[in-house]
Amino acid sequence: MKLQRKGGPRTGAAGAAVLSGLLALTACGSDGGAGSGAAAGASAAAQRTVAGIACGKPGTIRASGSTAQQYAMRDWIKNYTQACPDTKIDYTGNGSGAGQDDFLAGKTAFAGSDSPMTADQVDRSKKVCPGGGHAIHLPMVGGPIAVGYRLSGVDKLVLDAPTLAKIFDARITQWNDPAIARLNKDAKLPATKIQPFHRADSSGTTDNFTSYLGTAAPDAWPYAHSKEWAADGGKSVKGSADLAAEVQKTEGAIGYFELPYAVARMIHTVSIDTGAPAPVAPNVIAASQAIAGAKTMSSGRDHVLKLDYATKAPGAYPIDVVTYEIVCDKGNKASTWPTTKAFLTYMASRKGQENLTFQGYATLPAEVVNTVRDEIGRLS
Repeated sequence: MKLQRKGGPRTGAAGAAVLSGLLALTACGSDGGAGSGAAAGASAAAQRTVAGIACGKPGTIRASGSTAQQYAMRDWIKNYTQACPDTKIDYTGNGSGAGQDDFLAGKTAFAGSDSPMTADQVDRSKKVCPGGGHAIHLPMVGGPIAVGYRLSGVDKLVLDAPTLAKIFDARITQWNDPAIARLNKDAKLPATKIQPFHRADSSGTTDNFTSYLGTAAPDAWPYAHSKEWAADGGKSVKGSADLAAEVQKTEGAIGYFELPYAVARMIHTVSIDTGAPAPVAPNVIAASQAIAGAKTMSSGRDHVLKLDYATKAPGAYPIDVVTYEIVCDKGNKASTWPTTKAFLTYMASRKGQENLTFQGYATLPAEVVNTVRDEIGRLS
């Protein structure tokens, strides 16, 4: 993958060299030139290709879900519709839970989700996937969940899983707490009150973050992982973008959101003490290394990655997310499927994947991406 753009952070842990330089560039996707002229009456069988992007049947796609992939989705939509101007793609970043609900209600062509559907949801999906079909998961993009903070005079901060768990469970309430001081011997930690922020909506980011806390610090985090926040205390905010905005402007704040949101707002981020020789910062290389160690849990045509949140591998950042596009294995809406299939094909293509590191996203293992490409070709 080669690097692209996005405004530059001076975030503590997010400032790995690979991100520092790349963020000095500018803003949305660079790939994909504008198409010249419409291919009215184009069919799925007779595609036209513009700037390396194969355009499907003209139409309108509606999708919703994950805010984790919002920056990537903006680029995908921009590049694809520039090449294929007869296609309109309307993606609403309303959270993974809402995206799953929209798909199960038949409102959308696909859902973006950072958490796999439950077995009950997959069973319910048979109603919107006629002809014996059901929902499947296509891993499309990954990345680190950054823990961002605002604390005057503290530009670098290290925390471990038990300390994070107690902070977000309101059992550590001041920034100069001995547990934090032990991990940051050179920092001048003030007695400022800690103000933790969490997601108010049903969120795959929350599901992955609480999976990390429960796996890496089971004695300190007494809750099951979930898309809904379970702990008491803290302030709730809907969506990653607004949560990052609250952390950015609130002294003493700490919260969790995907790396691109920290990058965009130049929010300092926490390095994680995993037990490896050195703490690990949230960056695309460290996240890619961790995701490379994930196990692929494939069942038929369904593909889910099981992340190792307790990894101690040197240089592997443990708090990560994989975003899935959820579609039917068969029985997708006939009116929109040719258009949807062409767009998904582009997203998973080399051209669609090549610039995501500049956005703060991690590389999925090559065998996973190749499997997704093959799978999209077989869907109906």
